[in-house]
This record gives sequence, C-alpha cells and structure tokens, in this order.
Amino acid sequence: MKKKKSLLLILTLFCAFSLTAQQLPKREFRGAWIQAVNGQFQGLKREAMQANLTRQLNALKACGVNTIIFQVRVEGDALYNSPYEPWSRYLTGRQGVAPSPYWDPLAWMVEQCHLRGMELHAWINPFRAKTKGTSALAANHPAKLNPDRCFPYDGLLIFDPGKAENRHYICQVAADIVRRYDIDGFHIDDYFYPYPNGTPIPDDATFAAYGNGYRDRGDWRRYNVNLFVSELHDTIRAIKPWVKFGISPFGIYHNATTSTLPGSATKGLQNYDDLYADVLYWVNQGWVDYIVPQLYWEIGHKAADYATLIKWWSKYASKRPLVIGQDVERTVRAADLEQPTINQQPAKFALQRSLPGVVGSCLWYSAVVVDNVGNYATALRTTYHKYPALSPDYSFIYKKAPKKPKRLKALWMPDGYYLFWSTSSTNDEMNKATRYVIYRFKKGQERDLDNPANIVAITSDPLYRLPYDGGLHKYVYVVTALNRIQNESKPAKKSVKL
Repeated sequence: MKKKKSLLLILTLFCAFSLTAQQLPKREFRGAWIQAVNGQFQGLKREAMQANLTRQLNALKACGVNTIIFQVRVEGDALYNSPYEPWSRYLTGRQGVAPSPYWDPLAWMVEQCHLRGMELHAWINPFRAKTKGTSALAANHPAKLNPDRCFPYDGLLIFDPGKAENRHYICQVAADIVRRYDIDGFHIDDYFYPYPNGTPIPDDATFAAYGNGYRDRGDWRRYNVNLFVSELHDTIRAIKPWVKFGISPFGIYHNATTSTLPGSATKGLQNYDDLYADVLYWVNQGWVDYIVPQLYWEIGHKAADYATLIKWWSKYASKRPLVIGQDVERTVRAADLEQPTINQQPAKFALQRSLPGVVGSCLWYSAVVVDNVGNYATALRTTYHKYPALSPDYSFIYKKAPKKPKRLKALWMPDGYYLFWSTSSTNDEMNKATRYVIYRFKKGQERDLDNPANIVAITSDPLYRLPYDGGLHKYVYVVTALNRIQNESKPAKKSVKL
C-alpha cells in the first residue's frame, strides 16, 4: 500500500513539472478558509483551541498559504468580543457564554497571522440568524430582541434582507470589526436569501411594505441584496480603505438554458435566480475587491463541470481579482480525465494559472490541507507554492507605493549577522510600510525581482538574520517595502559576504 501511494505521489508531481518549469507567479492569492460552523472549536478551552489553530497556521504557512479567511460570525453571534451580539456556541458550547479563561479569538488570530506574514480576513455570514442545530438563542441575540426582523425557513432563522434596518445592522456589525481589529480583509459567504427547499420564502409582508415599485419578486430581492453589498462596501471603505472586501458566492451564476442572461453550460442551483445574488453586477460596479466563486466540482462533472465554470468566470467576472474556491477533498478523490492514475490537482492548477483575471485560489477547507489529504499539501509545498507570493494587484484601491527602505546595513549582533534598515515616516496610513520583501542574488546573478524564486523572506520586521557561513561567498541582498495593500517600493541593496 505504501509503495502504491508513493508511486501516485511521484506521478502527481511529475505531471505538475510542466507548471513549475515555468516561472511561478510572484503575486497570487493563496487562501484557506478556517470555519467554525462545523463545530471544530466548539467547547474547546483556550489552550486547546490555540494549539489547534497554531498547528493549522504553521502547516498552512509551510505550504505557501498567504491569506487566512477566519469565520467570526456564524449566526448573529461572535467569535470575538462584540458589543452587539452574543458569544457563539460554536466557540464556548453555549450561546451567550464568554470563553473562560477569557480570550478573543479574532484578536489572537490577527496577531498570529501577521507574525507569520499572512493576511487575516474576517469572515461573517451576513443574513443567517440561526442554524438548524441551535435550539436556544441568548437573551441578547438580535433575533431574540427583534423577532419581527427575521423569518423562519427550513429550520433556520434569516435576517430579512428586504428590511433596511437589517442591512444597516449588519453593516454596523462589520464597521465595528473593521474599526477595532487590524484585519487585512473582510469576507462574506454565499448566504443571502436562503437556499431553496421547494417552499416559498415568507416575505409577503415585507414585499407589500417595502416593494419600492417592483412587480417581480425576484427583481426586488436582488435589489435588496444589491443595496446591502453596496452599503457594506462603502462602510468598509469609509473606515479603513485598505481593508479588502471579498465575497465567496455559490459557483454557478446562472444556467445558460434558462434565459438570455450570461450563463454557463450547467444545470444547478443559481446565484441570480435562486439566491437573488447578482454577482456580476457587484463586480462590474466595483463593489467587491475580490470574488471567490465556490467551484467545488470536478473536471467532467455532468451538471457543473469545473473546467466550464472556471472559463466562464474568467470571461465574465475578471473586472475584479478572481479567486477560485477549491474543494480539496473532491479534487484529490477525482481522477484526472486523461491520466486516471493521478488526481485532478495538476489539471486544476493548470487551468487556474492559464486564464485571464484569475489571481489565485482559496482552499476549502483548512483542516483537510493541514492533514495532507491526498498529498495535496505536499504538492503545494514542493510544486505549486514552492516560492513565496505577494498579494494580487489591488492598485485600483490605491496606486502609490511606499518609499524604499533606507540605511540598509549588515551588522554583527551577539546572536548572529543581520541586515537592518529603516523606513521613512508618513502620515498617510495607506502608504505606511507594513511588510518587507527580501531577495538574495549570487555574485553576477541577474537581479530579477519579478521571479519569486529569488525571495528569501517576507517579514514585518525591519531586520533579517543572514545565514553566515564563513564569509567566503559574495551575495547581494535587495529589500523592498510593502504598504497596506502590498504595493511594492523601489529596491535598496547591500552586498555582503556569507
């Protein structure tokens, strides 16, 4: 059995060689979702949960993930210290009960991700007020305080998107998170109107009261969601314009067979028609900073073929950075259509990196990657994420780059040989240096800053310990500064002997 697994791994890596023979991208969104809704943290004490998360972050960092999307609001609750909503039962085991000993998972995760040079994007579910498994709401839960603002559906409670006070309230919750935590991004998932189960959505009274002249219920529901997405985008921009706003919608926008709208050759649930989420409109209006359609199916899936869908999203939704949501388990369990002895990871990466507008992927879900199911993480570490990557280009948010590092020096310290530098002060928060990229070149080597193979570190510290080995070899180190959205400065350089 071990020999068979080893052979499959070799075949997978061999098939991926054509990708790595080419230069890997220097900028790429390499994300992973860490969810709470599956109960993986429920009832864990602080030390146990921190140990769990530390293990995940270390493993994800090792295989090149640069962005963590961490779920902090599952059902009108909080995995952080919220002034508006109760502590989540997905954290403490009982809604409304604070963790003991006390800690704030979101604050801790921001700190831990930044220590590892990773971005932290806070993820909320906007309109779900109660999951099916929740039997009791805390006294201060918003649905308990204002039951008239929610409707029941399929065992859930939903904040009615047709009511302006709900849209404003969710934006208030988001504003609080953005204002108080040093997050890099704010992320919402695909729950707007509920996934249909064949019964009507009970919003007749809301439509009658707030119909805004619409005759078609579907158009009115899409209008409500559009208002929310626009307001949430503007809320985030007004507080911290460097915080990137991302949405991960369901993987099918619209089936081509049902109308003249842009649609894919698929036969499945639809964002536009069934969830009332007009994702293309948001992209074209510039209301999102990145979009992550959940393309969780296999290449060759009869109803929703991955290859068909990624090409469709590339064609229609690339006015903003397009990130592909990947289901790791399905990918490694599905055989490659042309080489059945290997899984579909190589083919999916080949598609992802060949299509315009696609700037990376986000992995569903973190624990599967950490457990190296199907050797997916091994392939990331040795092949697809072999070198570090900066964030995608978000210059549409802010175009300036920070000033380059100055006073770059190599100095001996009691514990080793170090590079030190400083940066220019600025009152422009958008353009403060928050990270640094360190490149290394051998004597005579072309100083190619576009090739990530030359990156030795991305750090938030203005220093770097050099790997001194007798002082027999000459190198040139180049250091650049990154601002809040990772625009890169001009280089500073220093020759050293190591």
